[in-house]
Amino acid sequence: MSKKILLLENIHPKTKLTMESHGFSVDLKSTAYSESDLIECISDYELIGIRSKTKITAAVLQHATKLKAIGCFCIGTNQVDLEEATKKGVPVFNAPYSNTRSVAELVIAEIVALSRNLCDLSKQVHEGIWNKSASGAREVRGKTLGIIGYGHIGSQVSILAEAMGMEVYFYDVAKKLPLGNARSAASLEELLKRSDFVTLHVPETPETKNMMAKEQLAQMKAGAYLINASRGTVVVIEDLVALLDSKYLAGAAIDVYPQEPKNNNEKFISDLQGLSNVILTPHIGGSTEEAQEAIGIEVTHSLLGYTEQGKSYGAVGFPSIEVPEKRSEVIRVTNVHRNVPGVLGEINSIVSKAGANIRAQYLSTNEHVGYLVMDIESPQHAKNVAQDIEKLKTSIKTYVL
Repeated sequence: MSKKILLLENIHPKTKLTMESHGFSVDLKSTAYSESDLIECISDYELIGIRSKTKITAAVLQHATKLKAIGCFCIGTNQVDLEEATKKGVPVFNAPYSNTRSVAELVIAEIVALSRNLCDLSKQVHEGIWNKSASGAREVRGKTLGIIGYGHIGSQVSILAEAMGMEVYFYDVAKKLPLGNARSAASLEELLKRSDFVTLHVPETPETKNMMAKEQLAQMKAGAYLINASRGTVVVIEDLVALLDSKYLAGAAIDVYPQEPKNNNEKFISDLQGLSNVILTPHIGGSTEEAQEAIGIEVTHSLLGYTEQGKSYGAVGFPSIEVPEKRSEVIRVTNVHRNVPGVLGEINSIVSKAGANIRAQYLSTNEHVGYLVMDIESPQHAKNVAQDIEKLKTSIKTYVL
């Protein structure tokens, strides 16, 4: 029976070709799946690849009896119940770096477009209106950019903005090393008050939900601009609309929304539609051909590294092990188990009783589970050892690679 992987949400076709070359039967779908869709089919698959719209919930994982790993072909992993996945021995891999440049370039383009009111002017010219004027059009050189969240993308935006002559401040809950001449703001309020442009680059967490509401938006400079290419739950849309309507804020560029269509055929509706100098894009921050190909390569590499070599390096919320390539003369056995005292002793006792020789052994743990990789010399010994380890009450998943 062939190994099966489900790829959803228009994952780059190179992933399909690569997985097929490694013996997988691939179901490639263009849309997101609902929870009920996944519950109905997930038991057929060893691997699943998703982007941002498909949710892997605890209920889905309950039915994922064959699932070995999850690939998030994007930056975030908030669409997966990470704790439940880890407890079930299913690592989650993502691509935290591959679309960094794409998002950063979009943000810079939007800063220029907002400062020159390009989208509204372009629409007017298409309609035959000739409105040539310097009124309200400004250079970005010399203006202050405030970056909320100074991670992979925020720091890239910082470098590009400074190259354009902007003064850069950033605010992050964690201490971060400034790049170039960027400076850290002492508080979110300080950053908002001094910035001509504010761009958001934070994950979706309980702390960031609705972090830009009426109070925070009102702390921004009059005539400033807001850019959100992070997560849709970060900005309270109705509060933003009110400040744009009143002309307190001069414009905004929004790429992510609290509710988004599941596919390109579903109609999008937002209170932001029709507002002057507001750029609305359909969650395309990382949607460049280069980024999607790079994401496909990165996550596919991680999934194959785990299923074929036992490598869990880069998995989110899962014990991380970077192991050398498996040698031809050994059989690699992997085991995910509950992290309780005495497990390694029990496993080594099984190996000893089987008369097996361990060529190499690697172990990593977190608060919930331990992940063990063993290279055993004899194929028959490895098979027997794996079967006995699987019978331990502490074992969650055991594989012979």
